[in-house]
Amino acid sequence: MKNYSLGDLSRLIDHTNLKPDATVAMMEKLCKEASDYHFKMVAINQVQSKLCAELLKGTDVDIGAAIAFPLGQTTIEAKCFETKNAIEIGATEIDYVINISELKAGNLKYIEQEMSEIVKICRQHNVISKVIFENCYLTDEEKIALCKIAVKVKPDFIKTSTGFGPSGATLEDVKLMKTQVGDAVKVKAAGGIRNADTFIKMIAAGAERIGTSAGIAIIEELKKDLQAKQKQTIEI
Repeated sequence: MKNYSLGDLSRLIDHTNLKPDATVAMMEKLCKEASDYHFKMVAINQVQSKLCAELLKGTDVDIGAAIAFPLGQTTIEAKCFETKNAIEIGATEIDYVINISELKAGNLKYIEQEMSEIVKICRQHNVISKVIFENCYLTDEEKIALCKIAVKVKPDFIKTSTGFGPSGATLEDVKLMKTQVGDAVKVKAAGGIRNADTFIKMIAAGAERIGTSAGIAIIEELKKDLQAKQKQTIEI
């Protein structure tokens, strides 16, 4: 168990807008909210990296570019180019989607090569790397296989979901992933996390980063709860 202040909990949130029709005004709003609440990152489509880097200059908020999003169905070369380009224009974190088809075909060497090449680029630029599994399409055996590759390659995070699949993060998946990787790799839960109760449960299950578009509502809910209980911290 650990005590978290409201500020600590805010720094676990990746404030998200990955909508295909996101406008400049929406990005301005997202970045201002992230700065005001001191969220850890804005999770955005790769093309928004430069704009968000400009909007968040001088703040403590990272710029998280989604790569091969949301399907993951591009070549390793394309993903590497997209990663490099995102970093060049301002991204400080990378969340990429694995090639699910290759995983389903049992081509684990391909998955390891893909992960290794993208993680290497991130390390060279001192950028945080996150590997999106998209668990809603995977068997437990496939999730475990991915975890074993991650323990070997060591990205900074493995992540449950894009939020665009038929289902998002589950407590069972977070627990499974955390059990498999231990302290070697961190776990990010994303997709369908919309209230404080789910947020806290995901952290208790082992998630060290939460991707959500409901970060403000969650923090405000937690703030009211702390005020009602006259407490400064939450034990999780």
